[in-house]
Amino acid sequence: MGLYQNRIVVKVGTSTLTNELGRSDLRSFDRLACVLSDIQNMGYEVILVSSGAIAVGSNKLGLKTRPSGMKQKQAAAAVGQCSMMFLYDKFFGDYDKTIGQILLNADDIRQEEKKENLTNTFDALLEMGIIPIVNENDSVSYTEIESEERLFGDNDMLSAVVAVLCRAGNLVILSDINGLYETDPRLHPDARLIERIDRIDESVYAFAGGAGSRRGTGGMRTKLQAAALATAQGINTTITNGKKPEGLYRIAEGKSVGTLFIGNE
Repeated sequence: MGLYQNRIVVKVGTSTLTNELGRSDLRSFDRLACVLSDIQNMGYEVILVSSGAIAVGSNKLGLKTRPSGMKQKQAAAAVGQCSMMFLYDKFFGDYDKTIGQILLNADDIRQEEKKENLTNTFDALLEMGIIPIVNENDSVSYTEIESEERLFGDNDMLSAVVAVLCRAGNLVILSDINGLYETDPRLHPDARLIERIDRIDESVYAFAGGAGSRRGTGGMRTKLQAAALATAQGINTTITNGKKPEGLYRIAEGKSVGTLFIGNE
């Protein structure tokens, strides 16, 4: 079956949803909800894949640093997921939108029956005009927190899997920088942004640095891996700056913002 060109999956990371003190960035929540609501008003179907539960929960619990123990991480995730959904419900509600929560782990994707049920759930929510908000089920799925080679990788891979499941025409991964650069722009102010990539190969992976920001766990490499998965299924994928959500308007209109990875036919 073909892709739904009016269906967009947007992934937002911890670094976008929190500020330098590790607290919830309410302005980011609000601006993201506003833009996504507006895009839905334009006739698009929107799915949001959101990280941030552990970071938001850690702040809610008054922890000075991200917890290191598994039990503490899962507790923070449980508390943080409630706080995040409260904020999303509040801000999307301000724009007269209804949201729904979907929490996933690896088994939900690997088992064919669960995968089919999951696809049907997404379709039903979108048909009713509901914006699904997806996250890893960190409070029960320890492998997604602990493993160095996690299936989802700070939700970058999860967003690609969701885009494939839902046959979305576009995947947008919001980052803490404008896109993929030839060198790290945080170290080299004159670094050149790569605006379009037709094929992801080892030369492209060579542009990726290490881990992401200190508040998140993903890096550019996991975003490239997600883009490779999505584009292999024909899904155009964009990496762009999460602090500038207005760029989503241009992407919805078929224009380029950040780095565009062309879906393979």
